[in-house]
Amino acid sequence: MPGDIITVTKPSLPELDDLQPLLRQIWDSGRLTNGGSLHQELESRLCEYLGVEHLSLFANGTLALVTALQALGVTGEVITTPYTFVATSHALIWNKLKPVFVDIEPDSFNMDPMGIEAVISDKTTAILPVHCYGTPANVAEIQAIADKHDLRVIYDAAHAFGVNYDGSSLLDAGDVSVLSFHATKVFNTFEGGALVCRDAETKRRVDYLKNFGFADEVTVVAPGINGKMNEFQAAVGLLQLDRIDDVIAERQRLYRRYADALARVPGVDLMPEPGNTKWNYAYCPVLVRAEFPISRDALYKRFREANILVRRYFYPLVTDFPIYHEARRLAMPNARKAADQILCLPLYPDLSCDEFDRIIAVIQGALSAEERE
Repeated sequence: MPGDIITVTKPSLPELDDLQPLLRQIWDSGRLTNGGSLHQELESRLCEYLGVEHLSLFANGTLALVTALQALGVTGEVITTPYTFVATSHALIWNKLKPVFVDIEPDSFNMDPMGIEAVISDKTTAILPVHCYGTPANVAEIQAIADKHDLRVIYDAAHAFGVNYDGSSLLDAGDVSVLSFHATKVFNTFEGGALVCRDAETKRRVDYLKNFGFADEVTVVAPGINGKMNEFQAAVGLLQLDRIDDVIAERQRLYRRYADALARVPGVDLMPEPGNTKWNYAYCPVLVRAEFPISRDALYKRFREANILVRRYFYPLVTDFPIYHEARRLAMPNARKAADQILCLPLYPDLSCDEFDRIIAVIQGALSAEERE
């Protein structure tokens, strides 16, 4: 009989007793949103923790990405990746932009800079890469191409909270970076997100746009939306920030335990930790290769039968959805192969030793010769 359900992720939450004083502060102030004191404190503390100068909080990461494109005045075509969550390309559609898709690198699963120049047209105004699984995209090559062709670079950094590359914050790359604080992320505020930018003027415009375009009580300067983070989300975020280093350390411990266990399993390869990077261990992606006795999808089914909810992040590719069938694209063999081989295994601080053993047992159980397809 299968055991209790093991989910692919489980949100880390602060103690309820620690939340009570902040709730009392909100109740006493009567200010629930519109840039209250907790919102302001979280923005400041996140800037300090992440090593960035300008950050704007949002109700969720998708609104932050939609607003980033608006704030930079992006038009026409935007080059992006098919190997991502659909919110990346949906943000383009919401801004009436045309996504143009290029293949990914086979090892990092990030946009391959080699494909970018081949699809640049007179309508191209921006590049929208993703730091997939929190692994840094090739920021130097992407920026060189952007500079050569006078393009904006907007990073979908939904997975990249706290990631440092070459000794500095990965969020400093490009014109802006967008974070997600969704419940599934390393750092969560239930829902939430943030936009990181390079200068005070861009932040000012972003803050106008996320509040209906209001510059003051009687002045509207842009067709903004309601993208503001409320005080409850900010309260949760402040408590999460107090413990985030311990959360990441535990995720690292589990990731390395997976590495040890899977080193002896032929045909199942754990994505290696990226070099020269302070990583956040946001996901635990493994590639199920052809030499493994059963296919990725057969293994996925085995996990489901064992009440272990692994995920095929990211399958299908964005370009497989009907709404993107007409999008311009290059051939994408690396993205297709990754989408057909990747499984993300459960990874979160509360994962018990027994649950870990159940996960490994499913993989080991598929190795017997009689189970070959």
